[in-house]
Amino acid sequence: MRSIVAGQVAVTAEEFVELALGTPLELWLGEEGESEEERAARLAAARDILADDPGLYDRTTALAVETIGRTMPELLNLVPARPTVPARRRPRGKQVAA
Repeated sequence: MRSIVAGQVAVTAEEFVELALGTPLELWLGEEGESEEERAARLAAARDILADDPGLYDRTTALAVETIGRTMPELLNLVPARPTVPARRRPRGKQVAA
């Protein structure tokens, strides 16, 4: 199965994500052995990209869910958390019976 994103053929999952985002994955995930200075510059660049395109996060999330739904739908079979029962409040101070 071939994936085409923005008119480009993505051969690997990594290429698919990079084409969909328009940026290399290393910008978001970092690279092994990067210095604190490199990390700070990378995160600043990522913040600038998100500031210029606030919808990028939502589009990326939607793309991830869509892709997971097509390729590994069992991951989306989530079980809702058990509802919590509110704790009973104990009366404070002395209560006077009527």
